[in-house]
Amino acid sequence: MSVQFETHTFGCKVNTYDSGLIHQNIKSSELFNNSEATKKVHILNTCAVTAEATKEAVKLMGRLKKESPDCLVVVTGCAAQVDTESFENVLGADLVVANSHKSSLPVLIDQLIHSKLEQRIFKSNIFKKEDLEIGGGVQNDHTRSFLKIQDGCNSFCSFCIIPYARGKSRSIGITDLSNRVVELYAQGVREVVLTGVHIGDYEDNQKTLEDLVEALLIRTPMPRFRLSSLEPIEISDRLLELYQEDRLCPHFHMSIQSANDGVLKDMKRKYGQSEVQKTLLKISKKLKNPFVGMDVIAGFPTESFEAFEDTYLALADLPWTRLHVFPYSERKGTKAAEVFKQIPYSERKARAARLRELSGAKYKAWGRSQVGNVQKALIYKKQSKKTDALTRHHCNIKFDERVYSGLVPGTEISLKLTEFHWNDGSGQDGYFEAEVVRS
Repeated sequence: MSVQFETHTFGCKVNTYDSGLIHQNIKSSELFNNSEATKKVHILNTCAVTAEATKEAVKLMGRLKKESPDCLVVVTGCAAQVDTESFENVLGADLVVANSHKSSLPVLIDQLIHSKLEQRIFKSNIFKKEDLEIGGGVQNDHTRSFLKIQDGCNSFCSFCIIPYARGKSRSIGITDLSNRVVELYAQGVREVVLTGVHIGDYEDNQKTLEDLVEALLIRTPMPRFRLSSLEPIEISDRLLELYQEDRLCPHFHMSIQSANDGVLKDMKRKYGQSEVQKTLLKISKKLKNPFVGMDVIAGFPTESFEAFEDTYLALADLPWTRLHVFPYSERKGTKAAEVFKQIPYSERKARAARLRELSGAKYKAWGRSQVGNVQKALIYKKQSKKTDALTRHHCNIKFDERVYSGLVPGTEISLKLTEFHWNDGSGQDGYFEAEVVRS
């Protein structure tokens, strides 16, 4: 029997990596067959950050079954781990494989196809999971790749369910990661994004994230690296020194969530407003023209109006590029949802709107300040609606089709940024027009 697979990915970059690994493992198994499909299998790699993320997966599952009643739907990922009952009680889920059993997907799907399974749900205690798979994450354009260096989290922030979905923090060794980067380079990848659930927790025999980054810069030929989310206190002086190497892209994504001391304490974060301020000022002082994006939650249960104003005013006076703003969303199983009194959702949305307005003003000013600059951009192997190339400073580039056709995909070239475009209501990153700088 030949089988056709389609993976639907929800949520974060770690899930994107995991979906690449799922695809790779299935492709290398006996299940994969390039002949005309006689059975369609949909794999839903789910997210559990909010209850809405789980509902989106359930909704898609129902739509897939309605469109094709004979297809098989396999649910995996974080929601399969923490919201198992949401899928267990729905007929559309032919197989539910929690993160605890994710590595067994090819075998379980094979047994499902051949009607050899005696149960639909595969789940166990995620905190007992020790293994960490390596090998996924290559994007469709094959010019960039996510590389998961770590999984799990030991922080247990009061608003977050992820430790219960991913388990304890565990890391892949520096040697294995170095070898994987060399493999990716041989495959044509020219930028690697180091990602994980909490990469600031990276550890390999007492070696830290800084040791890993330094090793990758020394041991591999990869021309560009980028780091995913870090907390303010995880951006050390040593890490900033490593950014003097231009192969480490000057692009930061900080998970701050708030800039008010009381709210941060109730969130169980390990820093306060002063650490947020010091880190942003330090980045601005030590690096030329960095892009700094930050996650912020608006309307956390203990965020009074005064606390929100404190966050707003603190951020307004600091150097950064863009905010990713999320109205607080209750998550069953977390302290913030079950202990604290909730703020009306309308107020959360209003606060989020004010932060987005602040972010829009900062972002537009940044975009205009980039016009005229010359930056190195990696040309994607496939044009998209969003971007055709990406600079080291996180500028998305869009070309006229005739210009793009004359470029060599997978190469890095110098571009002069000529115009910045941003739609206030799009929710997407802005983009630049650019002209090639001829040497």
